[in-house]
Amino acid sequence: MAYFPSWHKVEQVTPDTIIAPDERLSIGQSLLMGIQHVVAMFGATVLAPLLMGFDANLAILMSGIGTLIFFCFVKGRVPSYLGSSFAFIGGVVSVTGYVAGSGANPNIGVALGAIIVCGLVYTIIGIIVWLANTKGHASALIERWMPPVVTGAIVAVIGLNLAPIAAKGAMASGSAFDAMMSIMTILCVGGVAVFTRGSIQRLLILVGLMIAYVIYFVFTNLLGFGTPIDFSGIQQAAWFGLPTLSTPEFNLSAITIIVPVAVILVAENLGHIRAVSAMTGQDLDQYLGRAFVGDGVATMISGSIGGTGVTTYAENIGVMAVTRVYSTLLFVVAACFAIVLGFSPKFGALIHSIPAPVLGGVSMVVFGLIAVAGARIWVINHVDFSDNKNLIVAAVTLIMGAGNFAIEIGSFKLEGIGTATFGAIILYALLNRKQRTQ
Repeated sequence: MAYFPSWHKVEQVTPDTIIAPDERLSIGQSLLMGIQHVVAMFGATVLAPLLMGFDANLAILMSGIGTLIFFCFVKGRVPSYLGSSFAFIGGVVSVTGYVAGSGANPNIGVALGAIIVCGLVYTIIGIIVWLANTKGHASALIERWMPPVVTGAIVAVIGLNLAPIAAKGAMASGSAFDAMMSIMTILCVGGVAVFTRGSIQRLLILVGLMIAYVIYFVFTNLLGFGTPIDFSGIQQAAWFGLPTLSTPEFNLSAITIIVPVAVILVAENLGHIRAVSAMTGQDLDQYLGRAFVGDGVATMISGSIGGTGVTTYAENIGVMAVTRVYSTLLFVVAACFAIVLGFSPKFGALIHSIPAPVLGGVSMVVFGLIAVAGARIWVINHVDFSDNKNLIVAAVTLIMGAGNFAIEIGSFKLEGIGTATFGAIILYALLNRKQRTQ
C-alpha cells in the first residue's frame, strides 16, 4: 500500500454526496473548500496568540506548517487542521505574567522553552501509543487512563481556570465604558450564535468580533468615547514580510507548569479523531499514535521560533460535519493559504489593533465554551454520575482547576490545569483499582 492515498476524483457531486478522506473534488471546489477551512480556524487561531502576547502572524504561519507536518505523519489519511491551542494559555500567562491586550509578551522566551518540552513529552506519548497500536493495545491503554469522565473534566478545567484571565482582560482599564464594550461584544457573539444560520453561524466568534470591532470604532473614533483605535500601525505595515521570531529559554519552573498540557492535547486529539471516525465510518484509531507524534513535532517546531503550541481543531471538524467533505487534500490547500497569510505584516497589524475590551469580551465567550465542551463530553459519552467514582473525580478536578490549586516542591511546580490534569488521572486510577478489587 502506498504511503499516501491516491485521492481519486469524485465526478458527480450532489448535496447528499459524501466525499471520503481518500477522495477529492475538482481543483476549483478544492480551493474554495480549503479557504473555508482557513476561515473556520481563523478566529480561534488568532485569538489564542493575542491572549498570550504572541505574534498572530507567526501563529497563522505555524498553523499551516503544523498542518502539513501532521498530514505527513498520518500518511494523508486523517482529515484535520492544526491551530493555536487554548490549553497553553493558563500556563503561559502564569509563567510570564502577561495581561491580554498589553502588546507583545516581554517574557515569551520562558514560555517557548516550556512549550517545546511539552511538545517533546506529547511526542513521546505518541510514540508509545504508536508502538502499542502495532499490538492492538492503543485504544485500551488510552481508555484505561483517560476515560470520558477524566477527559471531560480536564477540558472543562481549561475554561474554568482561564475565567479570571478573561474577566481581568475585559476590565483592564477599569472604566465603565470598557466594561460596557466587553458586554456588547458578548452580545454580538451571542446574537450571531442564536439569530444566524449556515456558514455565518459556524463563524460566530470571528463574525461577532468583527461586528463588535465596528461598534467600538463608531463609539470611540467617531463619537469620542473611550480610547480610539489606532490605525497607524496598519498603514505603516508592509503587505509582505517575515513575522516576529523569538528565541526560547528553558526554565525548570515554567516547564513543570506547562508540560502537563501534553495530557490535555492527547485528550483533545483523541476526541477529534474519534469524532471524524464516527462521521466517516472509518476506523482511524490505527493512526492515533501518528497523530499524537505529528501534533507534538508541530508544537516543538512552532515553539522553537516563537509560535504557539498547536492542536487539532474542532472548528474544522464542524465544517466537515456540515459539508460532508472529508478529503484530506483540502487541508493541504488550507495550510498553504494560511502560510501565505502568515507572511503579511499588514494582516498582523490589523489583528493587533483589536481593542482590549473587545478581546476581553470574546475571551469570556470562548473560555466559557471550552468549559461547556468538557461537560458535553460527559453527556455524549453518557457518564454515570450516580457512580461515586465518577462523581468524586469530576468534582475534585473542577475545584482544583478553577481554584488554581498549586503544588510546589523546590523548583518543581504544578498550577491549576496541571494539578487538575494529573489529579484526575491519578484519582480515577486509584478509585477504579479500588472498585476492581471489591
